[in-house]
Amino acid sequence: MCGIAGWAGRGAPAGWLAEMSACLAHRGPDGSGAQQWPDAGLAFRRLALVDLIHGAQPASDERGRYWSVFNGEIYNHAELRAQLHALGHRLNGSGDADLVPHLYEQWGPQMLTRLRGMFAIAVLDRHTGELFLARDPFGIKPLYWTVSSGRLAFASEVGALRAVGLVPDDPDPQAVADYLAFGYVPQPRTMWAGVHMLPAGHSLTWRDGKAELGCWTQVAFEADDRRGLDGCASDVLAAVENSVAVHLNADVPVGAYLSSGVDSSLIAALAARRQPLDTFSIGFEGSEGATSELAAARQLAARLGTRHHEQVVTAEEYWRALPQILGAQEEPLADPSAPALWFLARSASQHVKAVLSGEGADELFGGYPIYREPHALRAVTVLPPAGRTALRRLSTWLPADRPGRNFLERATTPLERRFLGNVPVFTDEEVRALLADPAGDLRTAEEVVAPFYRGTEHLDDVARMQTVSCQTWLPSSILAKADKMAMAHGLEVRVPYLDRDVLAIAQRLPERLRVRGPHTKTALRAAAARILPAEVAARPKLGFPVPFRAWLKGPAAESVRELFAQGDDATLNRVALMGVLDAPSGPAREKRAWSVLTYLLWRQQQASRPTSPECLLTL
Repeated sequence: MCGIAGWAGRGAPAGWLAEMSACLAHRGPDGSGAQQWPDAGLAFRRLALVDLIHGAQPASDERGRYWSVFNGEIYNHAELRAQLHALGHRLNGSGDADLVPHLYEQWGPQMLTRLRGMFAIAVLDRHTGELFLARDPFGIKPLYWTVSSGRLAFASEVGALRAVGLVPDDPDPQAVADYLAFGYVPQPRTMWAGVHMLPAGHSLTWRDGKAELGCWTQVAFEADDRRGLDGCASDVLAAVENSVAVHLNADVPVGAYLSSGVDSSLIAALAARRQPLDTFSIGFEGSEGATSELAAARQLAARLGTRHHEQVVTAEEYWRALPQILGAQEEPLADPSAPALWFLARSASQHVKAVLSGEGADELFGGYPIYREPHALRAVTVLPPAGRTALRRLSTWLPADRPGRNFLERATTPLERRFLGNVPVFTDEEVRALLADPAGDLRTAEEVVAPFYRGTEHLDDVARMQTVSCQTWLPSSILAKADKMAMAHGLEVRVPYLDRDVLAIAQRLPERLRVRGPHTKTALRAAAARILPAEVAARPKLGFPVPFRAWLKGPAAESVRELFAQGDDATLNRVALMGVLDAPSGPAREKRAWSVLTYLLWRQQQASRPTSPECLLTL
């Protein structure tokens, strides 16, 4: 795990590379490296986990033609090293960093199909001046890029691009609209016009002053309906067990996050079978279920024999750290559990340099409650078009507050318009009302998501939803917050579920073994039940129980109201903001209020551009 940055094209001002590298120091506190030429530069910050003696970057091939910087882990590096040796390459060390230029020399961009791991890669060809960028299939490791004055610059974080003046001061209006609709900004857009996130499973080639994007792989689901539960559960368990084994490979201790849910519990149980393990849990003062969540994690840790660490965060601690956390996130995320990961990572970083985590299980195995909807609506969706049209008309005669109307409206709405992501916040009409200047050609939420549905028409509805989640919510929210919250403390997060061999099993699961009636992750739970207590394998998804609804009504309420009243005239309508805050109390109101609050705090934090936590605003 590291931080990378660089540029190619026209010459850059003196000091660029050093400034970009300095902004990534928290990602790599164990060392740094840089290489600069008149027309390019590469910078690297190292968090040393494998091959502690070697592993310096930038790395090059024997002739000095190909130079690379690489962030992440290649778990099959030993196998690839043997192949390269057999082909005559001369290699140093025993890790993965020095392999990249040789892999590119041997196979070019096709090398990506040979990699098992998480990565953001940059390879510079000194003979042609071409720069090649690539990102892993799931988007575990971040990579931002922008073009300015005839050169392309890239970095692991936006802050490195901002340091050299490549990031606009004000957010992109379309990105603000996307954030209000989804609670995050879906890839490849970021909050700033002209600054892009390289999409998961994509590569970019910069040649002759032009950037060429390409998709080298995509997470896809092709169900095999002939398979039964027992066989699938065995395959799932074997694949996850193998993935945990390779993700534990390191020359430093590796721990594990542990909640009370099945995803992290299975990972921790498999890891604890292989080595002594530190596990980490977190709870929040005043949260319903927080005590039982911590108790359940503690009980499982005792059963597994891990060295368990837990922390309870108070509301005061949360509010005090929130602006600093938003600075580390770089972009707003309307998810109150994102800061929870910051506290969890801070705790873990005091004991280990890497942790295993359960991200990705819900997307691959069908874990979100919304994935159950196709089953609930099937009585209507299987009707011929004429029948659905008649029911749609009937729904308009029902009172707006009747549950039956909502059921009929959703059942008669095509999936592409019904499912726009896991956590929709504001409707298109509400978004335009919130914007200070709603004029302009802004895309609707449906238009933003439409490209991710292409090519999925032959899949079952649950698989289509999973595909969309894997290209939007997973890389742009789930993995983005996991990476940045951990790297703020120099901690690597490894995600065993997001592994090519696990995907190979998950993508073939029949729909009934992903979601069955009210049950989710059927095959994964059956696999977990073979080594975990039954109540743990069956436990419903809870996430981090952050009591933000109560906190919005507590001591911080007055400060929150002042912040809403102050508003952000550049992007949001102040009157509409107060309408969000004054709406009738309930989960929807609190969710929307939190979304706006996060954005307003983020805007203040961005405007102040603090250099230390002491400079940040506090509530």
